[in-house]
Amino acid sequence: MHILIIEDEPDIRQELKQLLENALYQVTVLGDFNNLREEILNMNPDLVLLDVNLPGASGFEVCKELRVISQVPVIFVTGRTDSMDELKGMLQGGDDYITKPFHPPVLLAHIAAVLKRCPREEKMTDIHKGVEFDRARGCVAYQGRQADLSRNELKILSCLFQHKNQIVSRIELVEYLWDEQVFIDDNALSVNVTRLRSKLEDIGVHDFIQTKRGMGYRI
Repeated sequence: MHILIIEDEPDIRQELKQLLENALYQVTVLGDFNNLREEILNMNPDLVLLDVNLPGASGFEVCKELRVISQVPVIFVTGRTDSMDELKGMLQGGDDYITKPFHPPVLLAHIAAVLKRCPREEKMTDIHKGVEFDRARGCVAYQGRQADLSRNELKILSCLFQHKNQIVSRIELVEYLWDEQVFIDDNALSVNVTRLRSKLEDIGVHDFIQTKRGMGYRI
């Protein structure tokens, strides 16, 4: 999951970045507060942590403008403790409101809750490390070469793309692939991953799916 931090205080920016990276989120920090709506749209994050008091702009106004064309989840992180400010944040389209100083476990819990109740629509096409994944057509491409995927290969790659740069456990993949079946031989997953890797290698992609021994897979 990709989280965008928009915070004007350098110390808090760094604290948030470190906290989220330690929690295995992909993190981007904005230091330029011009054209924030366009920057958010260009980066296409899964969630935005947005300060209210920004140079030359109000986080409330940024969220209001954003809501015209995007439903990306927004959590306000601010030093304002007035309940009316919290109400205003919600009325402007915010999904949650955290006051400073925040407790890291509480902030992480709020982020997880917002991400869970605001599931992102799965994109039909995606690119990671130069690999183009097209869910609608059921294929993967790299530098002009293309390979068609079986149903299981498609689901494995879809799950891994949804969790880019994060380790997905074998049990998570098994449940994602065969959630309606009572029992699946664990070896079936290995066979499908091996076939998927072979197809990726055929189009020139090597070591794209990494095995983390005892943990799972990551792209």
